[in-house]
Amino acid sequence: MRIQKFGSRRRGIALAAGIASTALVLGACADTDEGSGGDGGDAEAFEIDCAAYEEFGDLEGTTVTVYTTIVEPEAETQQASYEPFEECTGVTVEYEGSREMEAQLPVRVQAGNPPDIAILPQPGLLSTLVNEYDAVLPAPEQVEANVDEFWSEDWKEYGTVDGTFYAAPLGSNVKSFVWYSPSMFADAGYEIPETWDDLITLTETIAEGNEGATRPWCAGVESGDATGWPATDWIEDMVLRSAGPEVYDQWVSHDIPFDDPQIVEAFDMAGEILKNPDHVNGGLGGVDSIATASWTDAGYPILEGNCWMHRAANFYATQWPEGTEVGPEGDVYAFYLPAETTDEKPTLVAGEFIGAFTDRPEVEAFQTYLSSSDWANAKAAATPAGGWVSANNGMDPENLATDFDKLSAEILADEATVARFDGSDLMPSAVGTDSFWSGMTEWFASDRSTEQVTSDIEKSWP
Repeated sequence: MRIQKFGSRRRGIALAAGIASTALVLGACADTDEGSGGDGGDAEAFEIDCAAYEEFGDLEGTTVTVYTTIVEPEAETQQASYEPFEECTGVTVEYEGSREMEAQLPVRVQAGNPPDIAILPQPGLLSTLVNEYDAVLPAPEQVEANVDEFWSEDWKEYGTVDGTFYAAPLGSNVKSFVWYSPSMFADAGYEIPETWDDLITLTETIAEGNEGATRPWCAGVESGDATGWPATDWIEDMVLRSAGPEVYDQWVSHDIPFDDPQIVEAFDMAGEILKNPDHVNGGLGGVDSIATASWTDAGYPILEGNCWMHRAANFYATQWPEGTEVGPEGDVYAFYLPAETTDEKPTLVAGEFIGAFTDRPEVEAFQTYLSSSDWANAKAAATPAGGWVSANNGMDPENLATDFDKLSAEILADEATVARFDGSDLMPSAVGTDSFWSGMTEWFASDRSTEQVTSDIEKSWP
């Protein structure tokens, strides 16, 4: 994949029974047999070597606080993946998940009450915390050594600000997916589209053949203080497809203005689906309902037969209601969001990064664990319901739970894939997590024109 930036308690312990019990709970969240060819989710099969944490001294009885946007149901497997570290070191990890974390973290930093560690969903937020608040500490040498071993230079660069490496990558996301019902497609005789024109033709065919609340697409961008972000993914995917990766890089780095005609064209490309009342918003309302429909629930109308397709990242696999079967012959599955030709495979990717605000030994030890192949494999083993991957090259793909996760991992590792990191995550926070999010929300809620939205966002660029 080519990405360009804009004192030990036990040795070799197995993942504890707590992860095994988590597996039993989460197995019901996405009952799937698509991973039957591997041993993903076999928590007891994975062991870590505790010796890696002996150099940090006796950590028994200490606590590390973690602040993140990762909430239920993903939070349960995230916390389960920490158990090998806790068993090795005696450290207790206190976990706090909030969808308002991006907005609240700078407030807590200014108030002198930061967490020990924050899982940062945007490199842009990292840059803000470094440049405006001087709050994030450079990564310890053990963390940098892990990243040099297990990650590509591009991923390391996303955690680097002005030449200093601060934040190790954590999970990795593939965002260019469309979720659908295999049985609905089969019953209607529809095939998976291979090009963008095929997708638009399919959309129009579905629209012409349906009446009432049923629509080809469903979408939602409500996400608390982060409302609007799912729509930015749409635009980023469209820029990659209509203008290409080089223009995408220029846009993200502001070498061209946000309201450049090529970006306006990408908005209109997305609007061909999202702003057309004949194409959205199945089971949820009109175009304006996209602004208020929760992103976590926006794909559910597929299960009720009220919409046919929902564009969302690989991690949306964790959002389906309990009992939903994810698989090629299941209740839902996903296909690659097609490009303009079959010769192209532009792919939008994203991920989280580990930023530390305190330098105690237990914090550095936990950073080291999270940057290691140990954690990546523990997380894979602790996620039996699927919906998680990493570009950490020390992760064994066979530990991934489902064929869909393995497909996502293959895309991340494929040298033929031309990928770009989520643009809003790379842009300055004033744009990427502010005016871009709010502008997209108003694009739907108030039917604001593309020209007005892109012009306003351009004016907000610091």
